[in-house]
Amino acid sequence: MDFLRPSSLTEALAVKAERPDAVPIAGGTDVMVELNFDHRRPGALLDLNRVTELAEWTETDGEIRLGASVPYVRVIAELGEVLPALAMASRTVGSPQIRNRGTVGGNLGAASPAGDTHPVLLVLGAEVEAASVRGTRRIPAEEFYLGVKRHALEPDELITAVYLPAEAGPQQFAKVGTRNAMVIAVCSFAVALDLGTREVRAAVGSAAPTPRRATAAEEFLSAELPWSTKASITDSVKRRFGELVSEAASPIDDVRGSADYRKHALSVLARRTLTWAWNDFQKGERECA
Repeated sequence: MDFLRPSSLTEALAVKAERPDAVPIAGGTDVMVELNFDHRRPGALLDLNRVTELAEWTETDGEIRLGASVPYVRVIAELGEVLPALAMASRTVGSPQIRNRGTVGGNLGAASPAGDTHPVLLVLGAEVEAASVRGTRRIPAEEFYLGVKRHALEPDELITAVYLPAEAGPQQFAKVGTRNAMVIAVCSFAVALDLGTREVRAAVGSAAPTPRRATAAEEFLSAELPWSTKASITDSVKRRFGELVSEAASPIDDVRGSADYRKHALSVLARRTLTWAWNDFQKGERECA
């Protein structure tokens, strides 16, 4: 196995063009597990830790450009106020050691249906920046996930950043695991309220071959919420929202949980996170993540 260590993004893209079989590695929290269990044996590893361009974030005109190698711990510490749901999801990832190494870019590259940040990226309308020697393009998150651990990158492309809106309105994330830490999600859920358009965005994780939006639930709730009065949401609306979120999932039975349990848990998570997000809206502020 070759170990390739470019020192700049230009060099990294050139190497990737020459060696499309090279597997990118930054935090290594997914790749090293696959190597250790002999689930993957690539011809080359492409170490991106010297590529400083990938390890920064910027905000321009209300949009965050999050470098692919910015670790979860920095998302939590530096972006908790503007991207609260992403910070919430980042807090649930692994252990402190993993959060110091793991990245949103790595989560995207692995493309696991159980990736913690995926539902948040979907509800925020994130775009994935993919770069190669041929140029750069932005892929909407909804078009990025193609199947279990399959994504829309071309063989010569690298994930360089994720674009997300800053100050996007009340948003929440929650997941269910077999314990409170160091665990892969049994299922997860994110919700965001767009106060400008009065629309709801909701997405499920670890409950289908890919993370996915719950569009029927979104349309129902967008029409039913008392946006103008900020009145409390009725139990019947919350219950129906939960049912529609559950129906959006197509989970399997596995060692972490049954399909029926996942559907039930998603319904509960949908009602809870909706309540928390609406409470933030009623107070006229969004709680800091």
